[in-house]
Amino acid sequence: MRKLSLLIAAAALVVLASASPAPADPPSKNKRLLLVTHCGGFPHGSVATAEQVLKEVGPKNGFDVTCYRFTEDPDAKVKVKVKVDGKDTFVERTALEVYSEKFRGATGKTVDKSQCGRINKETLKNFDVVLFFTTGNPVTKDELADLRDWVKAGGALAGTHCATDTLYGESVYGDLIGAYFRTHPPGLQKVAVKVEDAKHPAAAGFTDGMDYADEMYIFKDAPYSRQRLHIILSVRPGSFRPTSNFSFLATLRFHATIARVARGDDDHAISWCREEGKGKVFYTAFGHDPKVWKDEKFQAHLFGGLKWATGELKGDATPSGAKK
Repeated sequence: MRKLSLLIAAAALVVLASASPAPADPPSKNKRLLLVTHCGGFPHGSVATAEQVLKEVGPKNGFDVTCYRFTEDPDAKVKVKVKVDGKDTFVERTALEVYSEKFRGATGKTVDKSQCGRINKETLKNFDVVLFFTTGNPVTKDELADLRDWVKAGGALAGTHCATDTLYGESVYGDLIGAYFRTHPPGLQKVAVKVEDAKHPAAAGFTDGMDYADEMYIFKDAPYSRQRLHIILSVRPGSFRPTSNFSFLATLRFHATIARVARGDDDHAISWCREEGKGKVFYTAFGHDPKVWKDEKFQAHLFGGLKWATGELKGDATPSGAKK
């Protein structure tokens, strides 16, 4: 009788074990990255490539990627002008419908509600680093305050290329990201990269004097300052010639434009970092050309900067102008 009871008990345990759910996968140890590609201004076609590349290679580089393509109210009603029987008329549409058409025109991709999200103190709790590849105004004034407070408390903000062509009316953002875009010559420019801090994780992928081609930004005189920013990469003086390689008339036009807005100090930074309270900020001006996103040198540079910003890798953040 005792043996029969033991057999019944053992059988019951087997049944219970087989009925129990399989153990859940261990939680990812990767950092949580939010890529924001809201294009309130000029829509860069490469934002779709950035999204694709980061989703593909992000996890093996330590980052699980979420993407917000639109950060305003998708259900807001807006009036747009259309042609009806050859005449202009206004029709009401949702903000998301209008934006999706704009985004598709630049990237070939549409935007639905699953790709929308707001950036505020509640959503920021779900991420370790926010990466802006944006134009226009991806956040409201209150949301910007939430973002700044989140960074100060230990969050990480990063930006690529047109992240400096964003939120011009908010000096808080300019101070946070480090600079504002002023202009750029047309097309791509091949420059010699000056590695100013070879020990920084974001210097990965580049060697001093290496030639690299992308759309090169010229930044406004302020808030850009070496007294506030730790410069990692810059353009080697003499290698950036904004008016070269164009027709004679185009050269004259752009020479006149560049002459009015060019930096008098010939200081053309490419990448920098800074600290904001307990948090960190990293920026790279590269990323206009879709080919750049697929380039392993750029990827090493970007992920090095992201890992510095999230505290995984160490690197200096002393303002370059403060060094002796």
